[in-house]
Amino acid sequence: MAKYLVIVESPTKVKTISKFLGSNYQIMASGGHVRDLPKSQLGFDPENDYEPKYITIRGKGDILAALRKAAKKADRIYLATDPDREGEAIAWHLAQTLKLDGKQVYRITFNEITKPAVKEALKAPRKIDMDMVDAQQTRRILDRMVGYRISPLLWAKIKRGLSAGRVQSVALRIVADREEEISAFTPEEYWTLDASLAAGTSPAKKPVPARYYGREKNGKIIKEEIHSREQLEQIKKELQNVSYEVGSVKRSERSRKAPAPFTTSTLQQEAVKALNFSTQKTMRIAQQLYEGIDIKGQGTVGLITYLRTDSTRISEQADLQAREYIRENYGEDYIASSKQSKPGTGKIQDAHEAIRPSDINRIPALVKDALSRDQFRLYQLIWKRFTASRMQNALYENVQVNINAGSCVFRIHGSKLLFDGYLSVYSEADEEERANTAGMHFEEGQELKCVSLEENQHFTQPPAHYTEASLVHTLEELGIGRPSTYAPTITTLLSRHYITKEQKALFMTDLGEAVNEIMKKQFPSIVDVSFTASLETLLDSVGEGLVNWKNIVRNFYPDLDAAVNNAQDSLEKVKIEYEKTDVICDQCGRNMVIKYGPHGKFLACPGFPECRNTKPFLEKAGVQCPKCGREIVIRRSKKGRRFFGCENPDCDFISWQKPSGEKCPKCGGYMVERGKRLQCADTECGYIMPV
Repeated sequence: MAKYLVIVESPTKVKTISKFLGSNYQIMASGGHVRDLPKSQLGFDPENDYEPKYITIRGKGDILAALRKAAKKADRIYLATDPDREGEAIAWHLAQTLKLDGKQVYRITFNEITKPAVKEALKAPRKIDMDMVDAQQTRRILDRMVGYRISPLLWAKIKRGLSAGRVQSVALRIVADREEEISAFTPEEYWTLDASLAAGTSPAKKPVPARYYGREKNGKIIKEEIHSREQLEQIKKELQNVSYEVGSVKRSERSRKAPAPFTTSTLQQEAVKALNFSTQKTMRIAQQLYEGIDIKGQGTVGLITYLRTDSTRISEQADLQAREYIRENYGEDYIASSKQSKPGTGKIQDAHEAIRPSDINRIPALVKDALSRDQFRLYQLIWKRFTASRMQNALYENVQVNINAGSCVFRIHGSKLLFDGYLSVYSEADEEERANTAGMHFEEGQELKCVSLEENQHFTQPPAHYTEASLVHTLEELGIGRPSTYAPTITTLLSRHYITKEQKALFMTDLGEAVNEIMKKQFPSIVDVSFTASLETLLDSVGEGLVNWKNIVRNFYPDLDAAVNNAQDSLEKVKIEYEKTDVICDQCGRNMVIKYGPHGKFLACPGFPECRNTKPFLEKAGVQCPKCGREIVIRRSKKGRRFFGCENPDCDFISWQKPSGEKCPKCGGYMVERGKRLQCADTECGYIMPV
């Protein structure tokens, strides 16, 4: 009979860990949290110093009964939930629910699910860290306060089914602010002038492009931007009949630093860019790799270390193993002279290691057959990044060539890879550097021939729309939320239809804009970036035992309560009225009305529920179609993003921006509205004029 009971969170871990320990150990799973605040009420009592009220989660009764039965027979009980605040809280809830008084109860944690790590953890048991439990409890109650007090207000003022959240609402504002920044952006014109230069008279030698940089005055090169066609023509005029000569050649070496191993945030960002995974998908697959995969000949093993971490630190053993692997497979020259890691953040989850393979010798090709396609791609990404982090920097030779043409100066930048270092294993998705040896062979004083001049008009671009990757990066940079909250936060915003995703870019919906406006007007502190970041710091202080958790709650709730009560009285309902239209229901003959759905407005019969007829809503934009002259209407994509199309089903006109009705004076095409300006829809033309 088993003498020791080990309780983990996931049933998958049961299978994995059972193979590491002998018959004296019984491994059982709690299935995550076993207690929570009740869904039907606030869950804490403001009149009783905010004491939380926990109840058993529905469906956990049988699991708890089995755990109690096993606990009674066990001599020792090890609570082996995840090594973070959430896991610490689950361990505490288990200890409370199972009534383990008088039993030998220990808390153990391991950063990877491997036999050595699990056995080492059993040798170093400890007590439950109540500071970490309090930190998680504070976060849960604060989130409950915001969600349960503000969400009903949104139901009353906009529509049912909406939600507000402490981190979610700030993330929504960040996306909304970027949308406003893009709308208000005014592009500025600029030009580039490229000279195609050849050395010598041989036609076999390919001309090298050099870009106009500026002018030489009194021995100094002064950079000059070209802002107009007139300025460009003046420069071209000066270049007539001038000779081109290499003025100076500067050569240097540049080191490209090897990346640090993945944290939760950087893994999510890189998986979006390199694999096109959503943050939610990344975390789900990483969890599978961490909990254990059945590998032929090895049994069930955890392939990666714990996936929720802010740290880039690596254990001494893992570092030595990686260096030995690199020595054997790449050579001594490829081993990093120092460890690639960043300073700690001071956050609770900075206590963990970075995300890495549990064994670097388990190369992706060896386990490919045991993994799904997505599991393999993510594991390969993690393996390559970790291996690269233990390798030498890449080394480049750079050259900067200045070409004199009269008083004008053209410039060439070239580079050549001298030593690939970590690039032999890994390069980031958006930082792949192509070899550019242009101008590498030029020497000072060398005469060149200008084969041609190429001019191009450009316009400065607005800030890019957020992607999941860039939003995660911004949230982390601002100190909003924690690694474990990024994926669910973005998922909630998408599922509530506050934002929509086109390709990889995130866009606000009308519903999201309405919610954001209410939050900014009525609850400015909740959506204030600095306030939310400072609150995260306070939560960390609770986890470190420096701040009493109830002091945070006592200071937070009264202001929130007053703001909610004020909003209930002062805030007008956002009108989503069932506006009548002249469209007749073809089933019952009533005038159809406009309603809101997940993707925006639609036409519905007012006779609901007797008549359930619906149609797409075609809201007129007030301008005529540039193609056929019929009315332009506002439509919605499947993901809720607004666009403009013709009401004529036979016309294929569509535009993401609203047509203005004006014609472009330059090319005769149609103009669209972009903030306080009109811009030609033809990007090749790019003509701009004020509204």
